[in-house]
Amino acid sequence: MYRRRSSKTPKRSLAVHKNQTDLSAWRKGGTTNAEKSVQNHQSSDVQKNDSEQDSLEQALSYFEKVPNRVSLRNNPVLQKHLAAVESIALQRGLPPEGFDVLLNVALSGKLADTVNTRLLKSLVPASVIPEDSVVSSMSWLCVSKCSSNVQLLFIRWLITMFDFIDRKEQLRALYCVLFYLLEEERMCPYVCHLLYLLTTKESVKPFRVRRLLDLQAKMGMQCHLQALLSLYKLFCPELVTITLPGKIKNFFRNSEGPWKAAINAVRRRNFPVHQPLVLGTAQPQSRKRKWNAQLVVPASSANKANLEKNRVNHADLYGTSESFPVEQLQTFSQLLQNIHHLEFPSQMASVLTNPLLLHYMNCIKDESVHLRLYFWLNHTLQEECPWCVADNHQNEEEFKIFLETVYKTECFLQEGFPSCEEFLYKSLPLWDGVCCQSQVLRLVSWIPLSTFPEMKSQLYDPLAQLFFTSSLYFKCSVLESLKELLQNWLNCHLFHPESEPEFQVHSLNTTLSGLVNVVAELVQFVGRISTVALCLENNSSFLLHFILNFYETVCDMYLRYNLPLLILPPAGVFYPALLNMSPVSLNQLCYIMYRYRTNLAAAKENELSKKKILQFKISSQTYKEYNQYVIAMVGCLWTSNVFQKDTHPQGLHMDDELLKETAVQEFKTSFNIVYHPAMIGYAVQFLQQAFPDDATFNFSLIKGKKWNWYLEYLYAQGLKGLKVFIESSINRVSQASHGKAEEQEDRV
Repeated sequence: MYRRRSSKTPKRSLAVHKNQTDLSAWRKGGTTNAEKSVQNHQSSDVQKNDSEQDSLEQALSYFEKVPNRVSLRNNPVLQKHLAAVESIALQRGLPPEGFDVLLNVALSGKLADTVNTRLLKSLVPASVIPEDSVVSSMSWLCVSKCSSNVQLLFIRWLITMFDFIDRKEQLRALYCVLFYLLEEERMCPYVCHLLYLLTTKESVKPFRVRRLLDLQAKMGMQCHLQALLSLYKLFCPELVTITLPGKIKNFFRNSEGPWKAAINAVRRRNFPVHQPLVLGTAQPQSRKRKWNAQLVVPASSANKANLEKNRVNHADLYGTSESFPVEQLQTFSQLLQNIHHLEFPSQMASVLTNPLLLHYMNCIKDESVHLRLYFWLNHTLQEECPWCVADNHQNEEEFKIFLETVYKTECFLQEGFPSCEEFLYKSLPLWDGVCCQSQVLRLVSWIPLSTFPEMKSQLYDPLAQLFFTSSLYFKCSVLESLKELLQNWLNCHLFHPESEPEFQVHSLNTTLSGLVNVVAELVQFVGRISTVALCLENNSSFLLHFILNFYETVCDMYLRYNLPLLILPPAGVFYPALLNMSPVSLNQLCYIMYRYRTNLAAAKENELSKKKILQFKISSQTYKEYNQYVIAMVGCLWTSNVFQKDTHPQGLHMDDELLKETAVQEFKTSFNIVYHPAMIGYAVQFLQQAFPDDATFNFSLIKGKKWNWYLEYLYAQGLKGLKVFIESSINRVSQASHGKAEEQEDRV
């Protein structure tokens, strides 16, 4: 463990002692065993690393003793050491010992602003930043030794490196000092950002609320002030009585510009992407920036006894001695015992892969937790998206990992994040449909329920453009994502069968009518794009499978999800499925129509049994369209009169004269369960088993008892959808009592 030095402790030389972090370990890229690292490197690399280590030690020693007002111009020594610090920091990152020296010299005003600025921009950690170094450097802000530009850059550095600081207790004790800096108009947005990260319930005081309100009256409705006030209101609603916006899209300005590229370079060098993430507090922690660092609960490497000792020592900083550090949370029983005393981590990303903290979010409706997570996710998604930020494609692999983690978190919580919704709405018009494809479409499946105009312009229209111009497999992926989106909406907004129609949808605070309308628009949107896609892809059976999967959910919305809505597939989907050459698609269509019949019958029975007029009824047009589809299916598969009986405007009705011109023999039976292109393979196999000596494949033999045998054969092949459709939609009247034992009359 690295050595932490209090600001009151005399400065020591950078010679390596037993209790210090070994600079040779840093030199090997963060490895703790120097001998093992040397064996794994070539001799040339070792010499180069030794040279870099010596240069850094010399530079730190120089800056520790640098006199006042040293000019950079015509000073080769200063130029040499400054260049060494910049080069090493931007390539490898600095070891923990270097921050105390460099922060003190940069903020003390000894050097020109040009030098101080370059030093602050080179403060990139190889692993962690000691809290003592940060606390010690904060004292320089109170004595006005450095210029306002340097102070502002230091605050921005603190925000960017916040998650790399090993502990936050002493830093929180300086909350009042930072709050005083709000008076500076230029620094106010960044100080608000830093205070937002440091705020706990104990930080909210009446005088601070009053001061923020005064600043808002003076400066106007600023996002950074509203964000801090919103957090205060969540902690202490009785102190903040004004009305604040419910959703702020951009809380704070981006602070990480000068350090972003360097952090990425150090992270890729020291912690490759393929390195497995560790979940828990007993393992050495990865210090990757942002999500890769925070996916692990940020705990000290000390044991539990030390953690407990630290907690007691800093009880006044926690605000209460009963708070339970998240580092000690290991089991579900511990969560239950300490759920009202749990101190949530400052690094909100640590929540994403910690099931216990996710359980805590579900159990305790603490809006401050959701607000913090919303802010962090919103910032990270916007700043790290490869297709939204220029020259950021090298981070695509890590962004995939991050999106996958966010998706798994949404699945665990069974709800989507508003930050992800905003990210998708902003980024989909710019998306090429290739980068992070599966991850983006998975996030689409958890978009919260919203109004149709918003979803049409920001979700449906961009998706449709990509859908029509992309590959078959992309089309199938989009349909699968929209099916999951529909299922998630229905699962999250289930209605009890006996509840009144005015029951509210909590997430939108809208009525059941609003839910029905939004779901209907989604189903109709899928129907439109599916019709076009089938034309573009020549009625692909593979594509049709995903389309029918979507309608398997739609056909059961009334009974399974108690939603008073039933929408049949458009003719551009129904007829290609009916005439498709795949028995899987035909069987799937039969099952869907059976479920539509069951749901429509239940809806009609419910309407007839209710004494009062229901607010929601299934449209008579839906019943009419269903009957037209059933007539077409029975005419095709059973009675062989589809060309005469189909009444749908886009159906298969044709005149006999036109059919005769096709020169197709027995055209009437071309689509029954024997001759249908999807079923003829089963008919051949049946004839081979029923008439093994007949090699002519005379399909006319399948009649009478053989017809019944053929049906049983089809059912045995797993065509359960065909079975339930025939049994529910076709009345088979035996004619045995009339002396026709071999014949059977069937009618719809």
